[in-house]
Amino acid sequence: MITTVVGSYPALPKDPSWLIDKIGNFLGIYDKYKPAIALAVNDQIKAGINIISDGQVRGDMIETFAKKIPGMAVENKTPKIIGKINPPPYSLGASDLKYAIKIARKISEDMNRDKKPEISEREFKGVKGIVTGPTTLIYSCRMEGFYNKKEDAILDLAYVLKNEVEYLEDAGAFMIQIDEPFLSTGVVDIDTARKAIKIMTKNLSIPVSLHVCGNIGEVFDELLRFNIDLIDCEFAGIPQNLHVLENSDLKGKKIGFGCIDTKTDEIESLKTVSDLIKEGIKIVGKENMIIDPDCGMRMRSKDAAFSKLKVMVEASECLS
Repeated sequence: MITTVVGSYPALPKDPSWLIDKIGNFLGIYDKYKPAIALAVNDQIKAGINIISDGQVRGDMIETFAKKIPGMAVENKTPKIIGKINPPPYSLGASDLKYAIKIARKISEDMNRDKKPEISEREFKGVKGIVTGPTTLIYSCRMEGFYNKKEDAILDLAYVLKNEVEYLEDAGAFMIQIDEPFLSTGVVDIDTARKAIKIMTKNLSIPVSLHVCGNIGEVFDELLRFNIDLIDCEFAGIPQNLHVLENSDLKGKKIGFGCIDTKTDEIESLKTVSDLIKEGIKIVGKENMIIDPDCGMRMRSKDAAFSKLKVMVEASECLS
């Protein structure tokens, strides 16, 4: 079975130590996050992950976008909507994605494939591009200007993020992942969220994954109507999500099967992970599953994150 990550990895930015790096830092051209991206890429490939990420090492999934999109801002660590939302004149993540691809291709020949296999093929290997979804971004921000309704802001932001996913596709992303944890909360307008995702994904030629953590019991049927290829959910931390899959018509979609608890540094046993994956196989079939952690791993220690990925890959290979 194919393995992936939800995105974030322990961020370990590196201050300049070599003279040339110190000179670069003095000139304002040294990027302390590039070593963190390289470390995340190396660890994911070393663990055996098929579809890796750049590690999302630059910070919080909300602030990373809110501080760079016109009409949004972060003040005193509070993300806000302060005006009409408009696209920035550049990509927010394409440069990190390109750097991750460059590092990955130096490490692994498998990352040099020009052919993009079907998502069900074991050879499907590459770097995913990750975007925080418009509904989650808007519901995470304080509304202070221009918009009277969150729904209007969500749709405007969807057009902005459409540009971003196109930048990521052009930069070489093998897959786009849209993070929408707010969709499981019951507080959002699901029709607006679906319209926003449709705007973002129109005319993309690569697979799209929608990551929705939390209890999906009330929204899973609605998520199946979204214009996406894969619904990614957590099953280790919320085992009751397994029951949601029972007797469900997936409508041709695949399930991102979170089988590693990302809320703790405790390393799961091979048996624990294997048994959970087996439960998923019984319900939806291995051909409909992509194996990953429940959520991002930025809050975990580096050793714990790597060990968890290793156990996950070993379990998936034993059951493939």
